[in-house]
Amino acid sequence: MKKYIIPLICYALILVILLNAGKITSFLAKTISNKPVLTIGEGNAYTKDYDFLYVQNSKDYIPYSYDDLMDIIYSVINQGWEDFTFYCPKEYTECAEDIAEITKNEFMLTHLNNFVHPYNSFNSLKTSIKEDGEITINVTYLYKKEEIEVINQYVDNLIQELYDSSLDDFENIKLIHDYIIDHTKYDMVRNDTGDSEYESFNAYGPVVSGYATCNGYADLMSIILTKLGYQNYKIATTKEEISYESNGHVWNAVKIDDEWLHLDLTWDDPVSSDGKDYLYHKYFLVTNEELQKADSGEVNVEEHNFDRSIYLEFR
Repeated sequence: MKKYIIPLICYALILVILLNAGKITSFLAKTISNKPVLTIGEGNAYTKDYDFLYVQNSKDYIPYSYDDLMDIIYSVINQGWEDFTFYCPKEYTECAEDIAEITKNEFMLTHLNNFVHPYNSFNSLKTSIKEDGEITINVTYLYKKEEIEVINQYVDNLIQELYDSSLDDFENIKLIHDYIIDHTKYDMVRNDTGDSEYESFNAYGPVVSGYATCNGYADLMSIILTKLGYQNYKIATTKEEISYESNGHVWNAVKIDDEWLHLDLTWDDPVSSDGKDYLYHKYFLVTNEELQKADSGEVNVEEHNFDRSIYLEFR
């Protein structure tokens, strides 16, 4: 009997090694090289596989600069990961300070959030920083699974109803632009009080209740543009960039025929003093110059004074 025990133990050890080969390899690699091994998974269905001038998808998740940290944070939320751990190399002595500064900067995070698919935009982002340089990012996303299912069904039906392959890009986007405006009202209650019975601050509002703030208009349009295959993101002018009291503003940017253009459904759906519904095209697929021209007049308009050092496609 004893002569069988040793072979059985050996077989058991071999089986354990085979089943845990990945973990053992990572452990040995870390021990031999004295460098941590990152666990990098796949992105979700809403991950953007193209880069922007301001932020790009990270390749190795090892930061050596402030810009590298920005790319890592962008990549984490772009992939739809709920948590991710990476490490600051010893050469980057300001790494922990920089990551703390970025994640505490409300306006910076607002801009960063605009480059991902709306379903991957976060409601809150927290980081933990250890003395050994280990950084963990925890993300709470804005959209619930049930909301995404409802919005996706709406978008699929809308595209099936309106999209016409015989039309050009401008005509097809115009049909969708007009439909959303015709079926949505601006949520003045949320704008004035900060609260509302409608979830108008995201795409669920205009889909379910027919009410939206600028975030709701822009998110819904972004979801549709992405579904149709257009590269796009949102642009935000935050409160710090406006001289008078304002909550800031957000609208869409979309790439058509290698040119980036502005698309602002909110301002094409004005709130009127006479209570009537109006539909404009002043802010429909316009260049920087056309955007400024649309804003010109007796009233000083600053809501479109976006930071061109961030939204570099429009510099």
